[in-house]
Amino acid sequence: MGPIPDLGPTVLAAWRTNSLVTAHLVEQLPAVLWDASIPGIPRRTFRSIAAHFHNARSRWLRTLGHEHGLAVPPLVDFRRVTRRSLLSALKRSGRGIEELLEFGIAAGGEVPASKAYVWRNLPLDVGHVLAYFVAHEGHHRGQIVMAARQLGHRLPPEVTDGLWQWTACVREWQRAR
Repeated sequence: MGPIPDLGPTVLAAWRTNSLVTAHLVEQLPAVLWDASIPGIPRRTFRSIAAHFHNARSRWLRTLGHEHGLAVPPLVDFRRVTRRSLLSALKRSGRGIEELLEFGIAAGGEVPASKAYVWRNLPLDVGHVLAYFVAHEGHHRGQIVMAARQLGHRLPPEVTDGLWQWTACVREWQRAR
């Protein structure tokens, strides 16, 4: 068996791609849906689900990284956040998760446990941390797409394609930024 490759760059690139996909969906969500209630969950709106992406990242950063000196972006108000300020917050929290992953990679492939991590539902090896965060965001991206359809707003292919055509979309989004 040959030498084990350094998977750090791959892990970080996968997170960056996931982050771009999430931001693209938030950016392209039709304005008419922003304050619409989610069918079956009237107290949740598209805005609140979009804000949840950032707030969940920030809460995990506080739980796993704050004790170790990692920056924790402030939460956004899920009832009032504008799309523009949320996109800015998503960049900060996306970078924060990237720093958490880098911290875990530098620590031998595992995010060191913190006193704040009492729930213990997530193995702290970098692979599981990445998979958990990507699965969480994928779940809510799907929730947004399904709720939009239920309200009669099928999202255009250029939006939904971005959820799956990662190679082409990332290349295009990087050129546009």
